[in-house]
Amino acid sequence: MARALIIFGSTTGNTETAAEHIGGVLAGKGLEVTLQNVSDTNLGDEAAYDVVLYGCSTWGEDEIELQDDFIDYYEAMDKAPLSGKKVGVFGCGDSSYLYFCGAVDAIEEKVRRVGGLLVAEGLKIDGEPDEYEGEIDDWAAAVAAA
Repeated sequence: MARALIIFGSTTGNTETAAEHIGGVLAGKGLEVTLQNVSDTNLGDEAAYDVVLYGCSTWGEDEIELQDDFIDYYEAMDKAPLSGKKVGVFGCGDSSYLYFCGAVDAIEEKVRRVGGLLVAEGLKIDGEPDEYEGEIDDWAAAVAAA
């Protein structure tokens, strides 16, 4: 059975809700899923999994600001065991901001730099994830198929 690790950072609960929903879809597709808050994650935890998913919200109007708990992990990601690893990135944001879900783009770029294999285009959720269940389901199914 393939194992998936979902690492998320959530301030308002939206990204956590999305992570839980994605985890449910993946489990329904036969994957063994571990949900882990980024503040409880150690670099290297990723090594034991077949696929790693990152969920991070975006803050800030003038520049891309990752969710507070995610910043230290992001800065250390250059040393994460992601080379050749299947990876997906999702996040919540507000489309009225200049850098809508910019954290997704920033994390994807970091994953590419360290040799991770992005298995799906980043999922960008505008506001409440409950309003995007269909898109989340489709994205999670694409990740599971990869």
